[in-house]
Amino acid sequence: MTKVLTIEDDETTAQEIIAELSNHGFEVEWASNGRDGLSKAMTDAYDVMTLDRMLPELDGLEIIRKMRSGGINTPVLMISALSDVDERVRGLRAGGDDYMTKPFASEEMAARLEVLLRRHRVTARETMLRFDTLEIDLLTRSVRRGTRELRLSPAEYRLLEFMLRNSGQVLTRTMIFEEVWGYHFDPGTNLIDVHIARLRRKVDGPGNIPLIETVRGVGYVLGDAG
Repeated sequence: MTKVLTIEDDETTAQEIIAELSNHGFEVEWASNGRDGLSKAMTDAYDVMTLDRMLPELDGLEIIRKMRSGGINTPVLMISALSDVDERVRGLRAGGDDYMTKPFASEEMAARLEVLLRRHRVTARETMLRFDTLEIDLLTRSVRRGTRELRLSPAEYRLLEFMLRNSGQVLTRTMIFEEVWGYHFDPGTNLIDVHIARLRRKVDGPGNIPLIETVRGVGYVLGDAG
């Protein structure tokens, strides 16, 4: 089910949003102030968000800036009583994906969220690889585990991309040599072991659930091979 976070301090407006989106089959969580909303946005996974511009405790613009700087790319529909062009531009430049002014038609709000979802899913499928909290942006070649940016060598990047594209599948040493280094045989060196050890230190840092597992005598797997 599509999961939506609505950050809105006006209860009447929030209930209108929840009722409309529930009719469209969405699961909606509501935060009534900016601080709680940011906490939910940073710690839980949502498919799309509605965000009021003016909120108690933390302004909508600050919420979206903190989300984007923290690597949270959830598409956001900003909703505000501030309707002049400058305010709409500020909302979009802060990281909003769309902007509606109050009062608004609930059906139009739901339709705009559906557009954001379609756009985001197409973009994500083309440019992002994800497993658990690990993600690679194929356009910028940036790698993150949660909010932590990982700095990888070119060989480490190719190795991790190959493992992410085949998460849950055991990759033999021969498969890794062919894909990452272009060898069609096992040269009998510890090249893979050295790079896997370096990746583990960067990907499976302190406090993280280990993602890279060794399958003794066979190779390696990212995630659970079942």
